[in-house]
Amino acid sequence: MRDDVPSTVARSDDKAVRTYKKTLESAEETYGDGERAHRTAYASLKHTHEKVGDHWEPKERPGPSDPQAELGTPASRERGRPTAGGVNANASKAHLEDVARRVGIEDPQDLEKDDLVQAIEKANARATARARKR
Repeated sequence: MRDDVPSTVARSDDKAVRTYKKTLESAEETYGDGERAHRTAYASLKHTHEKVGDHWEPKERPGPSDPQAELGTPASRERGRPTAGGVNANASKAHLEDVARRVGIEDPQDLEKDDLVQAIEKANARATARARKR
């Protein structure tokens, strides 16, 4: 079940794997096998999960993760902006501080919310790179 999903999804819970795979299958029927289908699967996953370190964890409440995801299609393609890379940028500052501590960021309470999101993105990227080397 986990052999044919990206490694960060494979290290996640069963619901994350199912969400990604079912959305990917549906998107491939609509768009064909390619980047657009995979982007669609990640977009679906980001509505129910957030990236924490090298894997995805369920969100407290489903919904878009960042302002780009809030746009929806086709607006998101027309007005492309950077995403938060799976970090739930719409979460409370307290939640982001908790995630930051879990991924090894020291003194997250001293950071502004946007800086917290960026720091978590970087920590997640480092954790994913380390996991892929194992």
